[in-house]
Amino acid sequence: MKTQEDDLLVYDEDEAVKFILDYIPAESKQKITSDLVEYVLDVVYDYYDENGLIDEDSTEEASIDEEEMFKYILKWSKKDKMGLTEDDIQLILDGEFEYGKTLGIYTDQE
Repeated sequence: MKTQEDDLLVYDEDEAVKFILDYIPAESKQKITSDLVEYVLDVVYDYYDENGLIDEDSTEEASIDEEEMFKYILKWSKKDKMGLTEDDIQLILDGEFEYGKTLGIYTDQE
């Protein structure tokens, strides 16, 4: 079983961005750029940090309220005038989840 430390060493944001861009449907690729994907990933990290979900000394799984996180991302993307729709954000999050599954960070049960 992988530890959180292993996961942090394996998770590569550049690879995640490439994976997500490959994951999203062709019709969305004209609007969703690598910069927008990076933005969403950064806001997700901020959400984890603000909610105490990042603890480098622990290997325990964190329970994440996906709806609350989605609202947080939507709020910040509107505030920062990123031009992301709810569907855009959901596509990016779905792609990030699929990337995480390839690394063993997430499972289908989550």
